[in-house]
Amino acid sequence: MPDPEVPEIIVHATADDLADAVAVRLSEFIAAAQAEGRIPSIALTGGTIADKVHRALAGVSAGRFDWSQVDVWWGDERYVPASSDDRNAKQAREALLDHVGVTPERVHEMPASDGGHADLAEAARAYGEELDHAGGYGFDVVMLGVGPDCHVASLFPRTTQLDVDDAIAVPVLDSPKPPPERISLTFGALNRAREVWFVASGAEKAEAVARATATGDEAADPHVVPAAGVHGEERTVWFLDEQSASRLASVPPREDP
Repeated sequence: MPDPEVPEIIVHATADDLADAVAVRLSEFIAAAQAEGRIPSIALTGGTIADKVHRALAGVSAGRFDWSQVDVWWGDERYVPASSDDRNAKQAREALLDHVGVTPERVHEMPASDGGHADLAEAARAYGEELDHAGGYGFDVVMLGVGPDCHVASLFPRTTQLDVDDAIAVPVLDSPKPPPERISLTFGALNRAREVWFVASGAEKAEAVARATATGDEAADPHVVPAAGVHGEERTVWFLDEQSASRLASVPPREDP
């Protein structure tokens, strides 16, 4: 078994090739879990490359497994109205979930600002409790992006949320990237996954990728590079395109589709 703290790095030529490959791999992963008699639990992310993955997944997953027997969560969310285009969940529904026959009760969106919670802190607590009641909030796969500032989910460099070890989800009141109010899973929750898959594309992510994937004496401090603080219990994989991999000291051979 690979060392989960030593990330596996897979490079594809373009963002489209990357998205297609991740979609196929996730389809195979979910199908294998269901073949073992399990209901797989996955956490989705947002962003441009995630949208590409979701659209590809909607196509390649057809007939490969039963979407009605998949639990879907999110690693973070923008605390805005449910109808806002800023919502990761809205993006995922439009690109994927509205088209594949999911069971509504198995799709666990993070609370929206118009969802009836007293405040952001209560909304974050509610999501943590929902995960906890679902069986210990262990995931099969957590999918994540990385920001140019090395943030992961909505855990930003040098913020107090990085030190929270007694909660599953935390409120973020002053995100340096708009919108300012968000909910994020903590390091402890994100790290309770069999596999963590980072997906990054574009030259603007290259420096963050290089810093977050450094190991040994070069390994980054998660307080400065939050993405370096997340890894799977069994495997950590970085799926990259050539641009996002361009600052790596050693670039693995490209995997073509």
